[in-house]
Amino acid sequence: MSTESSTAKAAVNGIRTALGIGGVLAVIVGILILVWPGRTAMVVTAIIAIYAIAAGLVYAGLGIFSKSKGGWARIGHIVLGVLFIIAGVVAFFNLGATTAFLALFLGVLVGVMWIIEGIVSLSTLSDSSSKGWTIFFAIVSIIAGIVLLFSPLWGAVVLWWLLGISLIVLGLLNVVRAFTFGKGDL
Repeated sequence: MSTESSTAKAAVNGIRTALGIGGVLAVIVGILILVWPGRTAMVVTAIIAIYAIAAGLVYAGLGIFSKSKGGWARIGHIVLGVLFIIAGVVAFFNLGATTAFLALFLGVLVGVMWIIEGIVSLSTLSDSSSKGWTIFFAIVSIIAGIVLLFSPLWGAVVLWWLLGISLIVLGLLNVVRAFTFGKGDL
């Protein structure tokens, strides 16, 4: 076996492993979202809170220990670090409220984005080759965005469930890809 062939086989095996592991993890997270949606959302919130604390420590450390930065940059890093740490600690000790806030925030954010996306679609109508589909998409997008704005928590729950279902389907597809990837190439 040549070195090129063994290198190609190792690359294919690495890709298969990555697809398989990624697929299995996606399926597990998708199942967790569907079986325990609230608890899984709280775990995600806890991970975000831990990240905020870690990022705050890094920013504060940069401000305190950096010798190359000027005074205002150091103060800015320290203040930013302290704000991240405070936000992370508050979020971590109020996981339920923070999870609800994040769901509300994401529901409103997605609603606004869908409304804007619909308006942008209508504004590009003259350039569109299929005006009917563009109008249909814009109307559906605007209506979906308005619905999300009037019920952002309900919308966030539906989006969370869709994420769980998508993760399971895409994870299973990646597991299948892991077994079939590169079969005809080697």
